Amino acid sequence: MAPIAITPPLNIEPTVSELTAQGIQHALSKSAPSHQKSHNGLVAKVAQLDASLLTTALTTSPRSVPDMGSAEMASQKVCTDHMIQAQWSEERGWEAPSLQPYGPLSLMPTSSCLHYATQCFEGMKLYRGHDGKLRLFRPQLNCKRMLMSTTRIALPGFQPEELLKLIVKLCATDGPKWLPKDRPGAFLYIRPAMIGTDFALGVQRPREALLFVMLTCFAPMDDIPGGVKLLASQDDMCRAWPGGFGYAKVGANYGPSLVAQGEAREKGFHQILWLFGDDCVITEAGASNFFVVWRAKEDGRLQVVTADLNEKIVLDGVTRRSTLELLRTRLSSTSATAIRDGLEPVEVVERKFTMLEIEEAHREGRLVEAFAAGTAWFIAPVGHIQFRGRDLQIDIGADGLGGQYTARVKTWLKNIMLGEGDGIGNEWGVVVDES
Repeated sequence: MAPIAITPPLNIEPTVSELTAQGIQHALSKSAPSHQKSHNGLVAKVAQLDASLLTTALTTSPRSVPDMGSAEMASQKVCTDHMIQAQWSEERGWEAPSLQPYGPLSLMPTSSCLHYATQCFEGMKLYRGHDGKLRLFRPQLNCKRMLMSTTRIALPGFQPEELLKLIVKLCATDGPKWLPKDRPGAFLYIRPAMIGTDFALGVQRPREALLFVMLTCFAPMDDIPGGVKLLASQDDMCRAWPGGFGYAKVGANYGPSLVAQGEAREKGFHQILWLFGDDCVITEAGASNFFVVWRAKEDGRLQVVTADLNEKIVLDGVTRRSTLELLRTRLSSTSATAIRDGLEPVEVVERKFTMLEIEEAHREGRLVEAFAAGTAWFIAPVGHIQFRGRDLQIDIGADGLGGQYTARVKTWLKNIMLGEGDGIGNEWGVVVDES
């Protein structure tokens, strides 16, 4: 089989961030070709994940593509025709991956993932651009972050560029049908995942694992009338903590939060704004990163503030990272974009900040706007926060689409993802070759 090409070539080095670089470097070293003794004493080579070995078996029962705006599209249950699978074992390493019809997995009831949460995943999107091209958005960051997540829960390492090649192959196979050119602006949700499949019931590092990738139909989630409504978590709730695993995309981060999320929705809120500790430190909004735009108490400077990564409580989100980089390059005091568009420059701040500070800024008229940033919600303006029974209303702009900074960041990112406006040719938008 010919090598799977990515257009344009990507430079994937283990430098995602100061937070994750050490873990990624460790995982990369673990995933390098290794040798170990077999039961007969001979030295055997353990194989790496290798996308060039991909085998392909196309479906003979193609699925129907849901209509845009349909209940079927919004159900988040409809997947495309094919998926990627790759098996790993401690003895052999990675077997040849396969592209095969989408369908059920076969697991033993004692599989590690069903008992000990040895599973992780990523979330990303495939877009149909307004120029007719299929694009991924900074996919190398997702692949490197998944390596970090597998390392955190004792699942096998792999070379991130090999995972990316497999994702691109699946997108090139199903993208043209499921994102036709007459649906510009539409997207599919990409879910790479890895689970421990070792069926020894003892509590131990899994000796077998399965990597799989699928594409799912999703409806947009960022267009919420009135903005997102958040309920600040109570003192008896905690999503993540220092020394834990809040920085990794593992299932154990999400299941325990669903009770609180359900209670919030019963009260008319969209999600929980997760706080930590007695001083109510801001962490995440649901499963998204949280930003505020306010004027600093000391000197009135306009700031965009989000939680830092130092204590490994919050996720190093790709949308978060991209938002920070765009703001720093386009809205600094010397930025040509800020000067051209007549926008007041902003200072970008990553630090620990609290709900008490937000409440104070709101009371003093210094809170300008707020938004959540993530793959699913994209950039969603926050219009309401309830904290200890008190309601904070936040400006979301005259058109309800967000304040000027929220809307500007959203436009910049959307242009890159869809290949239009000032996003044309941006290297963050990786074109998938459909040929």
